Amino acid sequence: MAIFLTLVLKLIPLYVYMALGYLAGKFLSVKKESIAPLLLFVIGPVITFNSVATTEINFANLSLPMLFFILASFICLGFYFISKLFWSDNNRNILAFSAGMGNTGYFGLPVAIALFNSNQVDLLVLAILGVVLFENTIGFLIVARGTHTLKESLSKVIRLPALYAFGLGLIANLAQIQFNQIYADSIINFRGAFTILGMMLIGLGMSSIKEFKFDFKFISLAFIAKFLVWPSLILGIIGLDKVWLNLYAPDVQKVMILIAIVPLAANTVAYATEFKSQPEKMSLAVLISTLFALFFIPLITTNFF
Repeated sequence: MAIFLTLVLKLIPLYVYMALGYLAGKFLSVKKESIAPLLLFVIGPVITFNSVATTEINFANLSLPMLFFILASFICLGFYFISKLFWSDNNRNILAFSAGMGNTGYFGLPVAIALFNSNQVDLLVLAILGVVLFENTIGFLIVARGTHTLKESLSKVIRLPALYAFGLGLIANLAQIQFNQIYADSIINFRGAFTILGMMLIGLGMSSIKEFKFDFKFISLAFIAKFLVWPSLILGIIGLDKVWLNLYAPDVQKVMILIAIVPLAANTVAYATEFKSQPEKMSLAVLISTLFALFFIPLITTNFF
């Protein structure tokens, strides 16, 4: 119980940042559109570059992005077909998209910074790239309901700055470039900025929602995907790895578990709004899952870390 409460206390500041973002959106007219580009095009790529440039390059580490891309795609497509039993409209699309996604960036990375050492944070950034690839390929096509072509989807992927940061970081790693203390201190500042602005961005997104719509069936299926299917599959993979492959070290396994238990992605609300795919339902599901994660993450990490 003491460890559980310690982890909860570590997470509470992140929720305070989120609440401040909500208040800033409601009463100071701060727009998420003014912060999101900083995270996407400036701060995020710097963190990605550092993670790749300073992480040990081996098959296990480099397999993380592909593993999470495959898992996200598999879960998304699985729930797309399962949800056919309940809906025949665009509920299917946004539910399937949210099932494959998780708030790995704006929520998962700040949590990792609060709970993990620097090496584990770098590993988490590598794994997040797989979820980003899913979001902009399979996930994008599913939520857009066929109105966007594969070519359009791939063109969006090509514009992702994180991919270029990944490539540059890989070159720096293979060239064994050594970074000085000034660089290391700067990276700490970038991570701090990402933590605060990322969590505030979630709050800003919530502040712009005009109406919340509760749908028990929709929220239940979203929770089953995010808090039951994802952890079960990851724990199964880790168990299989322990008895057969022995690819992933304990630090990597912890990163994998954290990605599996983060709440629903805040980006799903933006996609749902853009494609008119149940944004009210999605926004409430994201909010409830984010509040639920305050207790779910310490519960799981206490038992499995």
